[in-house]
Amino acid sequence: MYFQNFIDRFKVTLEKGLPGDEAHQNLSPLKRLTARNAEATNVNYRHSAVAVILYPKEGSVMCILIQRPQYDGTHGGQVSFPGGKVDKVDDNLEATARRESFEEINLPFSAGELIGELSAVYIPVSNFMVQPFVFYIEELPELIPDEREVEDILHFDIELLRDDSILKKTDMTISKGFVQKNVPYFSIENKIVWGATSMILAEMKEVLNRFKT
Repeated sequence: MYFQNFIDRFKVTLEKGLPGDEAHQNLSPLKRLTARNAEATNVNYRHSAVAVILYPKEGSVMCILIQRPQYDGTHGGQVSFPGGKVDKVDDNLEATARRESFEEINLPFSAGELIGELSAVYIPVSNFMVQPFVFYIEELPELIPDEREVEDILHFDIELLRDDSILKKTDMTISKGFVQKNVPYFSIENKIVWGATSMILAEMKEVLNRFKT
């Protein structure tokens, strides 16, 4: 009953409008180009989508993240949502999020009911416009990480986002030895969750706050 009530309230809150850039800027690592500005200035970005998956466990609402393996690339070793770039087999961006979730963590394509969409996030370093889709699953099936794309699957209580003590800052080596000072991040499961993923979570936090107050 609690889980369904949570989902119903979350969906209603989404339908009232999204905080978007206002929430994103709290976790933005730089004064980066926003999704709105990228569209307004006709940036030739690539499309991608991620799945924000919620499920019930012992009276809590849990959310899934994945740890990427270390590799020589822009997002190596980072914590993210299951997701990736659009493929020609995808009918739409929601299909992209579902397909990537199946490929990365073995979540069946048809699993999960769509609650709604969050605001898109633009990633300048890889030129991707990321569209988050929020799904809920009553009974989570066994998840199996793809050996090539996923090092670990992380599960956390979504209410953790409302704990301001997990919001921290650190210096990050971004690329080619460039160190960025005071990068904001969420500390979740002893992992540094930053960048686009943390910006999406920042909007999730604001949505939670809106229907909890």
